[in-house]
Amino acid sequence: MACSAVLLSLAAVAAVLLALGCAAAPTPPREPAPEQKPLPRIGSLWNFQDPAGTEARFREVLPAAEASGDRAYLCELTTQIARTQGLQMKFDEALRTLDAADAMLGEGMDRARAFCLLERGRVFNSSKRQGDAIPLFLKAWDGARAAGLDGLAVDAAHMVAAAGTPEDSREWNLRAIAFAEASSDPAAKAWLGSLYNNTGWDLHKAGRFEEALGLFERALRFREESKQPADVSVARWCLARCLRSLGRTEEALAMQRGLLAASEATNEPDGFVHEEMAECLLLLGKPDEAKPHFRRAWELLSKDPWLARDEPDRLARLDRLGK
Repeated sequence: MACSAVLLSLAAVAAVLLALGCAAAPTPPREPAPEQKPLPRIGSLWNFQDPAGTEARFREVLPAAEASGDRAYLCELTTQIARTQGLQMKFDEALRTLDAADAMLGEGMDRARAFCLLERGRVFNSSKRQGDAIPLFLKAWDGARAAGLDGLAVDAAHMVAAAGTPEDSREWNLRAIAFAEASSDPAAKAWLGSLYNNTGWDLHKAGRFEEALGLFERALRFREESKQPADVSVARWCLARCLRSLGRTEEALAMQRGLLAASEATNEPDGFVHEEMAECLLLLGKPDEAKPHFRRAWELLSKDPWLARDEPDRLARLDRLGK
């Protein structure tokens, strides 16, 4: 009886506490997890004039990419980190980064797989291992086309052209142009300005200046229609350079003067513009006017590690004529 009375008393106390609101509070609901921000489009982070800064931006995104569980995105991001390293001439480091990207590849990751091939090929090409690069570009060309990734297919074709012989370059640039023009993919068509320009240089190197001029004019029209000021400036420079080869030196100089004024207005000095102005002035019999442009060209272009590695004679000439 005593035991039953105790139990009844405890039950009564519990009922009173519940009625008074003194019972243990229920467990509050969990706060919803903060919504994850969408991962940025990788291409939007690129600044090809600043590969070190671009690498830093990519690395800022890495933690979110790893937390997202999106292995394809993480793999592609890793390949682009490798590309920034290659542009900084950190070739061994870039290849190790690409090994890590390759290890992430899985079924259905066609885009990431194409980037793995492309970026390893680019590192080989930049480090003067064209024989190793070209098979990778060809594999990327075939794989990207099979997957319907026309933009990456054109990228691969243009890299075969960049790594190959002059004959290969013309063939593959023309093949890439035909493919891009026939494609409905905006990413493929976006390559046309570069392809017209590259094919123009193929013809220019072969001494076919009139044909080259036509391609440079097409490149300029494409850039102007795309409304990309930096690319328009490059296209104008190439056209002016071809005019000099055709003996139309006064026209070439006038175009370079316009480019010089534009670069000075934005406080972005361009060594290539100074170099061309100097060459035009020298041809026109004005060595004294040419000299300060040669000097300025050397000051700017001698800081370019790629020119220092690949064209030391060109830099030496600028130095000599600027004195």
